[in-house]
Amino acid sequence: MHKVRRFVTGLNDEGRSVVTFDDHALNTMEIGGWPGAYISEVWVTDKCPVDNGGNEDRSLRTIRHDPTPEGTIFRVVEIPPEKSLEGEEIDASSAFESIGSENQPSESDRTRHPSMHFTNSVDYLVVISGEMHMLMEEGEVLLSQGDCIVQRGTKHAWVNRGDVPCVLAAILVDAQPLDRAV
Repeated sequence: MHKVRRFVTGLNDEGRSVVTFDDHALNTMEIGGWPGAYISEVWVTDKCPVDNGGNEDRSLRTIRHDPTPEGTIFRVVEIPPEKSLEGEEIDASSAFESIGSENQPSESDRTRHPSMHFTNSVDYLVVISGEMHMLMEEGEVLLSQGDCIVQRGTKHAWVNRGDVPCVLAAILVDAQPLDRAV
């Protein structure tokens, strides 16, 4: 698992800017049903505009797939190579249940890939290391270190066909769900 070091700023008792957290992200979990896949929460907000006051650690809450209404999530995700599963299948139901997702893949979605899913958010992602294929309902693209993704609530799956884990930085922002009845 990739350790995520974070620096979070705030104000001291005199109202001067300081680093309030200089540590590794404390809220990290292996995704159930997906051996070797991890989420590390860096910071979470639950309303917009964001209240930048206080010095509590806002990452320390139950990890959930989607942000709360008007909320955001800043996380780092590590996806292992699928070949490292050594014949095991990704248990998508367990994986999405373990992160509290209400957007479980349908049976027809799973025919493309077990992790095909959507979110009710706009997600900004950057590949930090490794490579990943982003599968869409039609087509796919290979993502490499430094590539940026804007995932706008569409169905997708992350597939690591490489030899090393892929590490992604992700910022999820609550959004209106897409009208899928087109």
